[in-house]
Amino acid sequence: MQTQGAWVVVGLDNGGNKNNATVLDPARGSLVDGMVETPSRVTEGPEIAVEALIQAFDGILRQTGIPRENVRAVGLDTPGPASAEGVISSMGSTNFAHDGWRGFDFRGALERRLKLPVVYNNDGNAAALYAHHVCFGAEAARHSSVSAIVGTGLGGGVIESGRIIKGAAGMAGELGHVHIPMQGLLAEGQPVPHCNCGFDGDAESVASLTGIEKNLLPYWLSRHPGHELESAPSVSQAAKLVRSCGERGDPMARRIFEQQAMAIGRLFTIAANFTDPSAYFVGGGVVETAREFREWFMSKVRENTTLREEQARVARFALVPDLDMAGARGAALAALEHATRSSSS
Repeated sequence: MQTQGAWVVVGLDNGGNKNNATVLDPARGSLVDGMVETPSRVTEGPEIAVEALIQAFDGILRQTGIPRENVRAVGLDTPGPASAEGVISSMGSTNFAHDGWRGFDFRGALERRLKLPVVYNNDGNAAALYAHHVCFGAEAARHSSVSAIVGTGLGGGVIESGRIIKGAAGMAGELGHVHIPMQGLLAEGQPVPHCNCGFDGDAESVASLTGIEKNLLPYWLSRHPGHELESAPSVSQAAKLVRSCGERGDPMARRIFEQQAMAIGRLFTIAANFTDPSAYFVGGGVVETAREFREWFMSKVRENTTLREEQARVARFALVPDLDMAGARGAALAALEHATRSSSS
């Protein structure tokens, strides 16, 4: 039971299919051990999706036995693209394809309905914030970090002094669209990879599931005639099987993932010269794998991250922990920071 005067924050992680909710007590930490998922209903438009988030909010309070009046702030994270204030891009996005989402103020709509402060971040930034705080704990405010999260695209975040760097338009930390050197990464005759954003040769064009499907796998299958993935019904389905092949040590799959690790290492090299972070985190399906493959992949990332001697002595390389929970918990941490700052001002 909550004691009189105690307060908490709630984290809401909004996804293409599910909402995940958590509760963070500043004294006791997270009050939720695992995922608490409910349908996000984003394909039905913003009004229904906002209502679904309210149901997730009410449900997590019932589960944890927290009175609503004890909630001081709410953290919300969603997939991008969206502004720093949580306004969905006027161009729409994969997760927000319904016409009603274009230019919709998601954060503001939820705040008006809940009548509580709502703090917004994109899902990559929220996961990056969580990884940072797990790694550094009470020392989080004294450190910086960069996170690369490999999924359908390449998300991530930049944390400085324990806080998310958002940028003027909310687009800071879009690491997937940073151009990286391709010389020495591409094999002989391999085309320069193209990204869905329109760029050629950015990190996401290599280090993402989309990069495998559109750029890497077609080339490598042409160099390995008779490979088992040629029999997959489509390139899209074959791309999803590359990881399991890599875990078994398949040479072609390992070459694909080596290129992905090289891309992330080169991205981290740019970060080393631009922000000089204390830690470099990698997350996503590429490292949610068998231990041997995960350690092999991370070793390749480190090999391809060029640091000065002084940087190498202090830098950490680690995985984004608890990735399924990282969004909700990172959103809650952002809400906690807001609530703490508001109460002290």
